[in-house]
This record gives sequence, structure tokens and C-alpha cells, in this order.
Amino acid sequence: MLLSRECLFSRTGLATLLTLGFAGTVGSALGFEHIGGYIPCALCLIQRIPFYIAVPVGILTIAASRFGAPAWASRGLFVILGLIMLVSAGLGVYHAGVEWQFWAGPAGCSTSVNAVTMNANDLLGDLNRLKPPSCSEASLRVLGLSFAGWNVIASLVLAAIAFFGARKTA
Repeated sequence: MLLSRECLFSRTGLATLLTLGFAGTVGSALGFEHIGGYIPCALCLIQRIPFYIAVPVGILTIAASRFGAPAWASRGLFVILGLIMLVSAGLGVYHAGVEWQFWAGPAGCSTSVNAVTMNANDLLGDLNRLKPPSCSEASLRVLGLSFAGWNVIASLVLAAIAFFGARKTA
């Protein structure tokens, strides 16, 4: 067996699992954007920020757990990661609520469009033709959930793992 149960459920193993989860989640969002062609709305871009913060904190947590930092330090980092993921889940719930029209989104919910040409002669034409996506319309639903809904699930799972890691005694 490549990974033993003790190794996976150690603080270092959990920190590694979390960091891979953070990177995988934001990496898949970037993949849908750059490979799949899904242009993110402003709320989608905001939902990525907790993951951009969590990846380096996760790396720090791996180092603290692996190299014998005091238990309070690695536990504190796990708690910080859990709180970051709760914020991420809250952002996802807000965005999903906007998509389901439970509440209104921000007034200026638009983003810059990455598909604008680099040809200055046609720039104004492209700006008139291309519209940024609305935060209130899900560009894709999988099993009934939009990207925002899946972000809520991923964030809550990662938060639970982080808080479990904070409770570990060794």
C-alpha cells in the first residue's frame, strides 16, 4: 500500500491532502476557464480568493507538521484553513443564491472579458459585441449544481478535514 492509514491521517498527511484539495479545486476552476472556455463572472473570481490564500497557508501547514513545529502552531494553521474554507463556502452560498434568484447580486456584477481581441482596430467592435457573464445565470449545472454550488460542497468538505486536523493530537 502506497499510503498507510496512519500516514494519511497524520497532521502532515491531512495538511498535504488539504493543500492538494485547495490546488485541485482552484485548478479545476482555472481549467474550466482557460481550457473549457467558461468566462467567470465577478462573483466566480471572488470565490477563488480563499483558495489562493489557502494554498500557501496549506504549504506552511505541511512544513509546520512535517518539521516538528509546536502542536499549537500546526493546530492554529489548521483552524485558519478551516475558517478560510468556511468563508469560501459562504461566498459560494451567496453566489448560488444569486443564481437561484433568492436574493439580488451586486449591482455591478460583471467582469472583464478575456476574449477581447488584441487587435486595436477591432477592439471597440469586440467590446460592443462581447458581454461579460451575469452573476445571476449559471453557465453550467452538473447534477443540478452550478460551479458556485460545487464550491460550497468542496469548501465544506475541506473545512471539515481542516478542523479534523486541528483536533489531531499527533
